[in-house]
Amino acid sequence: MHKRFLYAGTAVVTLLAGCQASKSASSATKGSASAGPAVETLGNYPVSANEFAYVYRKNNSSAPDYGTRQSVTDYLDLYTNFRLKVLEAEQRGLDTTQAFKRELDGYRQQLAQPYLTEKSVTDQLVREAYDRMSQEVNASHILIRVAPDAAPQDTLAAYQKIEALRQQIASGAHFAQVASTQSEDPSARENAGKLGYFTAMQMVYPFESAAYKTPVGQVSAPIRTRFGYHIIKVNDKRTAQGEIKVAHLMVRVNANAAKSDSLTAKKKIDELHSRLTKGENWDKLVAQFSEDAGSAANGGELPPFGTGRMIPSFEEVAFKLQKPGEVSAPVQTPYGWHIIKLLERQPLAQFADMEATLKSKVSKDSRSELNKAAFLKRVRQENQFMEVPAAKTYAFSKADTALVAGRFKYVERMYHEGKPTKASKGAANDNVALFTIKGKPYLVKDFLTFVQQNQRPRTGAQPSFAMQQLYDQYVEQSLTEFEKNNLETKYEDYRMLVKEYRDGILLFQLMDEKVWSKAIEDTVGLKTYFAANQDKYQWDQRVQGTVVSAATPALLARAQKELKAGRFPVTKNVPKIALFPTGSATVGKGVAGALGEVANRMLQDTLARVTLTGRVKKGEKASLARARAESAASYLQGRGVPASRISKAAQTAAGAEGGAQIALVSANPAAIEAALNEKSPLSVQITQRVFQKGDNKLVDELMAKGPGTYTMQKDGRHNAVTIERILPPGPKTLAEARGQATSDYQTHLEKEWITEMRNARPVKVNEQEVNKLVTK
Repeated sequence: MHKRFLYAGTAVVTLLAGCQASKSASSATKGSASAGPAVETLGNYPVSANEFAYVYRKNNSSAPDYGTRQSVTDYLDLYTNFRLKVLEAEQRGLDTTQAFKRELDGYRQQLAQPYLTEKSVTDQLVREAYDRMSQEVNASHILIRVAPDAAPQDTLAAYQKIEALRQQIASGAHFAQVASTQSEDPSARENAGKLGYFTAMQMVYPFESAAYKTPVGQVSAPIRTRFGYHIIKVNDKRTAQGEIKVAHLMVRVNANAAKSDSLTAKKKIDELHSRLTKGENWDKLVAQFSEDAGSAANGGELPPFGTGRMIPSFEEVAFKLQKPGEVSAPVQTPYGWHIIKLLERQPLAQFADMEATLKSKVSKDSRSELNKAAFLKRVRQENQFMEVPAAKTYAFSKADTALVAGRFKYVERMYHEGKPTKASKGAANDNVALFTIKGKPYLVKDFLTFVQQNQRPRTGAQPSFAMQQLYDQYVEQSLTEFEKNNLETKYEDYRMLVKEYRDGILLFQLMDEKVWSKAIEDTVGLKTYFAANQDKYQWDQRVQGTVVSAATPALLARAQKELKAGRFPVTKNVPKIALFPTGSATVGKGVAGALGEVANRMLQDTLARVTLTGRVKKGEKASLARARAESAASYLQGRGVPASRISKAAQTAAGAEGGAQIALVSANPAAIEAALNEKSPLSVQITQRVFQKGDNKLVDELMAKGPGTYTMQKDGRHNAVTIERILPPGPKTLAEARGQATSDYQTHLEKEWITEMRNARPVKVNEQEVNKLVTK
């Protein structure tokens, strides 16, 4: 009921309509005649002037050049290309496939939702929610569970139980004690029913309303929600804290991570906090070290949030920060460790600024039940809903204990193949109207079929109660579907929007076939296009080099030394020796375990090399040393490690252990970096790659100087940049430019395709209709 979350980013899903304009409108459906004059003809196909005018206004009315001839003609050109593509999709029958129909129906259902509400009720609920947001309530509750559609006797039992608990509290029992022992909210044993502070839109609506209406220190009357019956004690009310905007620096670590990983993360966050308290730049450290990719590039900034919107541990620390710029100590959440910086405090926004967001939330909130009831009341009246009492009585007579058990079976009687029997004349039966909507009959047999399909066991309920609930569901569903099916005739905006989505789906399918997938799959065509346009795909000057950034001059010098040597010893989590059984050179389970770890490391690090030195102990033959080295090497090769990265040696002098000694080294900068960062996770960073302009600020400054090693201090770090060689400007290969070349090839294919369609369907513009849209 009470959900909190840490803001992790926002995903926005849009419909790809294929037209180069941001929004495209659709044409009349296939085969239908355009209403009124045409703005243009595409071959023999007339494009409705009214429809184009609607689409142009919708997508351009806020543009500065709206109404100019250039704006109208440019948009007509885009719309023409769009319409030609849709016509080809229709000509190919893409609008007749089952997949298309399913997808369009899904969008139609979504688009219908705003039209299946009561605007006046929505407006009242939005205003009420906004007004409540100026206050926060601290409350506790006791819950007695009962299902939303429970039988009357179960509902009464739950009500009596919650009322008895309320009377206990009124007689002096402590609310917290009763909550701990009697509440059916699983968390009550730990929190004694306490919910903390919350504001509007954070609880189910009936609960929220009761909490706001109950004075501080008092207990509410029993209140019903979908969870059951509650009584609420209001502990405090306060003026809303508003919203705060913070930034954070995050070190990720899973709540179930290994202890070593948790310790590493804690060391890293503590080191970062220490550096911040010493005055290091926040943005610099966030950019370098924060592991929240969604915010790191923006100084760690998060969207504003208010009470109850974050993980409690994060929210509590964030709201305690008082002055902008103040930084918290590290705080842990289930996602990892955070350092929080207060950016600003924001009072509750103006109603006009929040109205659209609140409307969206209200439509998904439990408040929507009120809206739904008002909507059903209206459509009952508008669509002349009429019950047939005799038919309803007849239908309800079919309810029996099988319905309560969820085993009701409907077998149509009295009629055979739609013809009445003699016994049925003048009497209610399966084939008469149960009710009508605008004269359309809804038959008893259809309702009884619905009952069979939607029944479920209802322990303890009366058959008539179960039948009434199913009847109410059927009426609601029938009224809603009737209204949905008439939306296109009632609302122009809805009709045009459905057409827009219809054409967008068709366009997506055809564009994928003719342009997007074709450009990827047509490798010969892509190569030909790339060769013909090679001058577009050129490298600027680049350098092959290495950048080392260190916390101290000593660490920088050590990193440079290890890089130069190119054989850095790797010892962490690497066994020193693989022990063989006495007298044996066979790789058994124990030996394979040690060598398996080495194999895994070497397969991950392709620059790693290993030396295997066979050893014997007293009493063993000296020849076993060489055999053990060979056997260990064979095992690694069998795991996929190239022989060129394995060296073998034998130590014939007897020692304390018999096996294959392991010496792993690597030229991988990551191995050097990991070792030097063992004590402090931010000590050294090493980047070794080909750099082009813009990849690294330090390299950008030194490109003109040519090969060499350059040291410098910047942002409190000690840096060494080695430019090994200058790579001159030159052509890219197709592999290097594939992404851009594929995109360009797609544009090329689309232009060719549009030319073909315009040739097949010559475009003739009706300038008289175009002129009507030119207002500037």
